[in-house]
Amino acid sequence: MTWAGLLAGAAGCTADAGGGIGGVGGFGKPPAPEDVIRVAPDDGTKGVPPEEGLRVRVPSGRLESVTVVKSQDAQEFPVPGHISDDGLRWEPDEARLSLAAEYTVDAVALDAHGRRSARHTTFTTYVPEERFIGYVSPENRSTVGTGMIVSLEFNREIEDRAAVERAVHVTAKPPVEIRPHWFGKGRLDFRPEHYWTPGTRVTVALRLRDVEGAPGVYGLQHRTFSFTVGRSQVSLVDAATHTMQVRRDGALLATVPITAGAPKTTTYNGKMVVTEMLEVTRMNSRTVGFGGEYDIPDVPHALRLTDSGTFLHGNYWAPTAPGRVNVSHGCVGLRDVKGGSSDTPAGWFFDRSLVGDVVEVVHSDDKKVAPDNGLGGWNMGWKEWKSGSAVK
Repeated sequence: MTWAGLLAGAAGCTADAGGGIGGVGGFGKPPAPEDVIRVAPDDGTKGVPPEEGLRVRVPSGRLESVTVVKSQDAQEFPVPGHISDDGLRWEPDEARLSLAAEYTVDAVALDAHGRRSARHTTFTTYVPEERFIGYVSPENRSTVGTGMIVSLEFNREIEDRAAVERAVHVTAKPPVEIRPHWFGKGRLDFRPEHYWTPGTRVTVALRLRDVEGAPGVYGLQHRTFSFTVGRSQVSLVDAATHTMQVRRDGALLATVPITAGAPKTTTYNGKMVVTEMLEVTRMNSRTVGFGGEYDIPDVPHALRLTDSGTFLHGNYWAPTAPGRVNVSHGCVGLRDVKGGSSDTPAGWFFDRSLVGDVVEVVHSDDKKVAPDNGLGGWNMGWKEWKSGSAVK
């Protein structure tokens, strides 16, 4: 046989039945990557619902590596997951997909014949038209009084309160039991059984993003913040004796003369929490359900106690009333001067107060303040408070 014949014969035995060229293990043309590595959702899919999940698998052979990245809000996040023991599939550690995100999948696998394939796919998830958020108090990194209650006010009514409640985590250091209570469908509060211990650090983790709070309405926030509990200050207002005892860490700091609500416009009884502190503010009777009885543009040293308009504030227009007679429209007044001064009882108290301090009113001819009027939750017993959880 000639060399030409030998070469022809050699060439003839290199072609496979499918017309491919041998030489890579002698197994013919390598399969397409999408036949080796199956990714669901499909490459390029848009509007994927979060419950559809993500799956990467091979029908035979094994996966060598899978890397998944989630792009959301102009940031990239790795998606943790794991390859099964048999190497045939990869699953994310969290089954549910995030909303309004782009996912990128890069996978490398060996087929049954030991040939390596790589696949790159992307898909995007459903972008909801409606979102809800929770407005949280107190502020991040603030120092508050021992009566502070963590309160979330939602911008939409929450239908699945249990799902939302599970997505909010409030913890304390040193540890203490903290329980939630719903007021209707729009507000969720958290507190311990008793006032916080001074020095406690409280952390609030909101994991509301993609939580379905109502049909088609999903949460937006994923953030963590914290605050510190300062010294204890609890003040007892006695509407009958026209006095306020201010106690700091249990010890009597001072007894201050006050004026409370007049007989026809009495002050609520019960425990109230300072939620806002204003050096000066305007008070207009029409904004709190009265007629035109008053409109004072420069009320000094004002501390808000209820959402309905109860304040503890400086009073310069009735300087002889504190300590003698109740003349207010429901607020608690301390002697002050026009423009405010730190040398007055009102200025002295304001300078020593924090958001989260407790002011309790007794012996007023009025009902007890409602637990959802401001941060009035301390007026509710612990058993009743715990019964307000949506998670049974």
